[in-house]
Amino acid sequence: MDDEVFEQIVAVFNSLVAWIAAGAMVFGGVVPYIPQYRDIRRTQNAEGFSTYVCLVLLVANILRILFRFGRYFETLLLWQSIIMIATMLIMLNLCTNVRMATELNTKRRSFIDFDWNHFWSWSHFVDYLQCVLAFTLVAAYITYLLLDSALFVETLGFLAVFTEAMLGTPQLHCNYQNKSTEGMSIKMVLMWTSGDTFKTGYFLLTQAPVQFWTCGLLQVFVDFAILFQVYYYSRYPQKPVSHTVSHTTSAKAL
Repeated sequence: MDDEVFEQIVAVFNSLVAWIAAGAMVFGGVVPYIPQYRDIRRTQNAEGFSTYVCLVLLVANILRILFRFGRYFETLLLWQSIIMIATMLIMLNLCTNVRMATELNTKRRSFIDFDWNHFWSWSHFVDYLQCVLAFTLVAAYITYLLLDSALFVETLGFLAVFTEAMLGTPQLHCNYQNKSTEGMSIKMVLMWTSGDTFKTGYFLLTQAPVQFWTCGLLQVFVDFAILFQVYYYSRYPQKPVSHTVSHTTSAKAL
């Protein structure tokens, strides 16, 4: 009798852990952007956040969804991609509104201008939607034509996870250009690091396709590189603190 009760408790505990892990996989990737979103709304300054992070994640998750048509993977990862796409669109909407509110005299730029000098620096959120939709339709059509090719499917999967592995590189480059991490949420990067570490471990334990966990390791490496920038630029400042933002606001942003 005691053994049966113990087995039931263990079964319930295992189910609870599985649900928590599933929830962490689906929503964990979104959580790091909450402090960054709040910081941008509070300061009305999006300079410290690279919108190319949104571009990288949009491309990566669209490709991952298309990859599933050629090679099945867990439904949890599919939902993770859908929720991440929605989150990145919300971040883009906020950054676009904030930027245009502070650049009143700037000439309006749109996606249909097809000006590569201003790619991903458009004036309205609808332009980003048009770009994402155009990319999705083209990628979906190519996938439909080549879905029977195992080489194409595996390459598509690699491109999806490799693009996501490069998530931190736009922020890494942005910090390097600014010679500062001011305006970037350190909480966001710490959550990136913990989330990517958990995700990579999850891929290894669930025997996900090799593309997933190898690129996961690369993603963790980039996260640590950004954390090193935080340490380096705070210890060896490369430029004076901006006078347009108060010290209190800057401290909150970090």
